[in-house]
Amino acid sequence: MSEELLNQVVYTDYGQLTLEWGEEIWDGDADRFFKDQQNGLVGAAVSGNVVILLARRSGGSAVRIVLKASEPRANADWEDVLEASFDLPPGRVMRWSTWAGESGGSLAVPPGQYRLRASAVGRDAGVQNEFADEVADRYLLELWPAPAAPDAVLRVGSDDARRWHQTWGSRR
Repeated sequence: MSEELLNQVVYTDYGQLTLEWGEEIWDGDADRFFKDQQNGLVGAAVSGNVVILLARRSGGSAVRIVLKASEPRANADWEDVLEASFDLPPGRVMRWSTWAGESGGSLAVPPGQYRLRASAVGRDAGVQNEFADEVADRYLLELWPAPAAPDAVLRVGSDDARRWHQTWGSRR
C-alpha cells in the first residue's frame, strides 16, 4: 500500500515546513526541536510537531508526502536522506503548514508510531536560486508505521544539508 497525501509546489518563508498535530508549534528554538538528534533538517524532538527545513528560504519547492504500509526501499536518486520517528496519538489530526500558517492542509494519517524518511535533491541549487521562478529543490517525505528509534542521517550529498547537520544536528 502506498497513498499519496500531498504532491505540489509548496511556497515557504524561511524554508519552514511543518507537520503538526499538537499544541506545540515550531518557534525557531532549535535546541528544543533538534534535542539529542544527529540530523539538522528534520526536528522531531518535540511531541506534536515535526519541522522540516527546506533549502529555499523563499519560493517554491516540490514536496511529495506518501504514506506507506511498511519501510520503503532505499532510492539512490536522492542526494540527502535522513530518518526520524514520531508518535501521532489517537484523536489528533495531522496537517502540513508553512511558516506562520500561510498555507497548509490536512493529511490523512491514522494514529500510531511512525518513521519519517525525508529525501531531498537540489538543496544547493535551492539555496543558490532562492528567488528564481522555477523549482530548484525537490523533497519526498515517506511515512510508515514503525517503533520509535533514534534519528539517522543516511546520506549527505549537498553542502546545504551538511551545514545544517553540523549546525543543528550532531553537535548536540
